[in-house]
Amino acid sequence: MSRRIAEGVTVLTVKPRSLAAEAGLVSGDHLVAINGSPLRDAIDFQVLSGEEELTIHVLRNGHAFDAKVQRLWGKELGLELAPPTPGEIQTCANKCVFCFIHQLPRGMRRSLYVKDDDFRLSFLHGNYITLTDLSEEEMQRIVDQRLSPLYISVHATDPELRHLLLGKPKVKGDLIPRMRRLSQAGIRMHAQIVLCPDLNDGGHLARSVRELAELHPTVATLAVVPVGLTRHRERLPALRPVTEGEARGLLTVIHGWQREYLRRLGSRFVFGADELYILAGWDFPPVPAYEEFPVLEDGIGLARKFLDGWRTATRILPGRVDPPRHVSVATGELFAPYLERSLAALGGIQGLRVSCCPIPNDFFGRGITVAGLLTGQDLLTHLSRQPLGDLLLVPGVALKDGAGVFLDDLAPQDLASRLGVAVKAPGPEPSALLRAILR
Repeated sequence: MSRRIAEGVTVLTVKPRSLAAEAGLVSGDHLVAINGSPLRDAIDFQVLSGEEELTIHVLRNGHAFDAKVQRLWGKELGLELAPPTPGEIQTCANKCVFCFIHQLPRGMRRSLYVKDDDFRLSFLHGNYITLTDLSEEEMQRIVDQRLSPLYISVHATDPELRHLLLGKPKVKGDLIPRMRRLSQAGIRMHAQIVLCPDLNDGGHLARSVRELAELHPTVATLAVVPVGLTRHRERLPALRPVTEGEARGLLTVIHGWQREYLRRLGSRFVFGADELYILAGWDFPPVPAYEEFPVLEDGIGLARKFLDGWRTATRILPGRVDPPRHVSVATGELFAPYLERSLAALGGIQGLRVSCCPIPNDFFGRGITVAGLLTGQDLLTHLSRQPLGDLLLVPGVALKDGAGVFLDDLAPQDLASRLGVAVKAPGPEPSALLRAILR
């Protein structure tokens, strides 16, 4: 496990006319201390930069100087820090039986194979961590700096079963005592269980839910998501996907727990992933059932939020578009039926034709159906013989690494040149999709 942590933080961008710009900070500056306190990472920067008067010690091209900042209440500094390099990230020592990174094909860019288990990324970006190999110093830092919320990969609370699911790592730390310690310190946590049929379901799942609910409200939510299996599972433990019948049975149990915990705790506490509802053929719960969508990035309520947002966005529509256009909208197979029905609301607009294009995932295998894991090559393969019209919209969530490229390093402009059509990648918000279609 990598433990190398660089001293200081590097400025990635500075907003024009911001406090940081007025202080003379520019992209590439290395910030090493604030008001005399050294910076270890972005968390220290976030904590220490909250003071009203800041003296930031800066290194630029080998020269050191101090930048003075007078903070105004409610006004941001206006700078973005560079993300940590792979060598600065605390990596995962586990070999989880369901780990998606272990299921990646060879030959992809190196950053995709980095398994992080870094409490800093959990706090800053919502990445899930296991707590398995967290040092005492790191645990105490979480408590001292009140790093909340954190996102915890649980999978099972039974110590022996969890050790098996994590690939029998050398470090074998008990989860519940650590979560209880964080809970007593007031650290808010969101827990996740990747459900593997025949391993951590049934009675094991019931135990996990019960023991985690005992730590509510500091353990605020528990997300249950079905295991995702690619076609690249070479020399890995045998696993199988959740079946339609199992999804229905699981959701029935989860809804029972939700009724119980809503009565006892004031929260439904445990939530099933959207994929379970689609697999079961069930309607998504209404908006209030998601309790303000605290774990949206986990695929809990994304579909409901989109469908309701789309209904709102399309209440007022133009009668016609000029010039007339044909727009194709690509998505994963999982959500395609819902998107196609949603796009039907645009059928009354004169001059507009909209096509929904479900894209099978050959790159990872047909078991992977979400839009966020579509590759440029699969889009090319399945769209090359279709009439795409004037504009192709691809899912913005499929573009990774902040570089505007798909997982296979193709970019939207590569698709445009090879498909002979304009390509845009709107964000996931319904209003963004609607604007891209109408404009």
